[in-house]
Amino acid sequence: MDKQTFWKLIETARAEAEPQEVSARAAELLADRPESEIAAAQQVLWDLLAESYRAPLWAAAYVINGGCSDDGFDYFRGWLLTQGQETFEAALTDPDSLAAHPVVAGAAAEGLDLEDETALSIAWTAYEAGTGRELPADSFTISYPALDPSWDFDFDDSEEMAARLPRLSALFAYS
Repeated sequence: MDKQTFWKLIETARAEAEPQEVSARAAELLADRPESEIAAAQQVLWDLLAESYRAPLWAAAYVINGGCSDDGFDYFRGWLLTQGQETFEAALTDPDSLAAHPVVAGAAAEGLDLEDETALSIAWTAYEAGTGRELPADSFTISYPALDPSWDFDFDDSEEMAARLPRLSALFAYS
């Protein structure tokens, strides 16, 4: 499985499921594929999570969710994956662009966190459903890049956040 196939899987799941069920539907769709492809999907997923392991995106998650721990950032990126390739890539290029996303605007209005922990286990769930066994631990590796040191500041600094993420800061009345 490659990234494009993974993104097609997510898009199909998005078309067939309610927003909160995209991860579960993606796992169901993936479970119907060959065992080797299911296992390969886990590496693709972790490669995308590593690609999105960026301080500016973490800052955006911090604003959106009113704080963001290490695990919270993983769950936020899981949610971001379920939004599809276009939203994912736009957020990597410009995290502040998330302010224009309808789900983000809705979260601001409702005071909801944007997280999807189950997205992190799409391949695990699919592998178990498809094979009856656990995904082999050696079928993937995780390697996160170093975070951008120019974003190493206190995310509670509302002036700095407003300067770097003005649309999100305004949307969430971050101060």
